Order: sequence, then C-alpha cells, then structure tokens
Amino acid sequence: MSTPPWKKPAPKTSTKAKVTLSPASIAWAKARAKKAGRRYPNLVDNMAASRRQLEQEHGGHRPDDDRPR
Repeated sequence: MSTPPWKKPAPKTSTKAKVTLSPASIAWAKARAKKAGRRYPNLVDNMAASRRQLEQEHGGHRPDDDRPR
C-alpha cells in the first residue's frame, strides 16, 4: 500500500508545470465532493480533477506518464 498524498513531503523543486484547474474541473471536483457527502472538495478531489483535466488536454493520457499501455 502506498503512502497517502497528505503524508508525503512536498517536493523541493518542481520541473513539471503546475496545473491550474479550469472552471469545468472545479465544478467536477465540487460535484465529486458533494456525491461523497462533503461540502467542499479536498486534496484527493482536486488531484483527481487535475489528472482528469490533463488527460482530456493530452488525448487520453498524461504527458508525464511513461507507463506502457
């Protein structure tokens, strides 16, 4: 089992560009939180929304994902 993201240390420097959530991604994260019974999105909702946004922008896969398909 991997370490949860909230227990991992923040990276010292990031070579990857930060993702700014679009209004549609923010709405998606809010809807996901509401469906789960939360009043507002948490870290995991925002991470899922950014991953979903990147996959949509880059044709179904993230640009930094090197795993073979």
